Amino acid sequence: MPILYVVSTPIGNLEDVTLRALRILSEVSLIAAENTLTTRKLLNRHQIKARLTSFTEHNRRAKIPIILGALETGDVALVSEAGTPVISDPGLELVVAAGEAGLDVVPIPGPSAITAALAVSGLPARQFTYVGFLPRRSGERRRLLEPLADEGRTIVAFESPYRLQRSLADALSILGDADIVVCRELTKAFEEVFRGRISEALAHFEHPRGEFTLVFAARGKGDKHRPEAASPPEPFPEPRRRHARTQRRSR
Repeated sequence: MPILYVVSTPIGNLEDVTLRALRILSEVSLIAAENTLTTRKLLNRHQIKARLTSFTEHNRRAKIPIILGALETGDVALVSEAGTPVISDPGLELVVAAGEAGLDVVPIPGPSAITAALAVSGLPARQFTYVGFLPRRSGERRRLLEPLADEGRTIVAFESPYRLQRSLADALSILGDADIVVCRELTKAFEEVFRGRISEALAHFEHPRGEFTLVFAARGKGDKHRPEAASPPEPFPEPRRRHARTQRRSR
């Protein structure tokens, strides 16, 4: 029976892809890609010739029957623009449709900005809450963050450069001046990891550029100003107040 493979692809550096992912991409009869230009760059880098079809937020409903039709005769790979499909992209509906059609859906795990940011944050990662892209409107952002403020779990979010300042200001109001790790352009040439307080991040990213993953520290219940009051499940060093910045060329 044909298989729908859910394939993780690089979030930046084109070398960050598994051998299994490359094999699957070279063997399937069709690749459903959120961004065909980005996917083609990856395929060209690894000398893979494959048939691509666009699968986006805007055309997903029209494309699902076409992709299910392709699955009648061969395997299909689903890839997002970057990272793991279905996480903040339109892949969910295709996965559900394939499952309802009785098809096998197989994960090909790999890069994820969420786990990459957590791994370098130095903040507790045994339990965390991922909230996706923060809402566009301030009121909605605040309503999202308010119930999370006292739960005692690290919070991970995505944000665009156009709303970063406003989102950090709302987070400062709701979470207090909590510790934060801001990961910009993960695994790309100008990767930056900033560690400090939310107020310091606001000052540092005055003119933000690139893609951002935000990791907020938890705070103790009833404590609006000292997020470190929450007891972590294991000891972590105090996050440095100065940002750590790395720049390297993608190879």
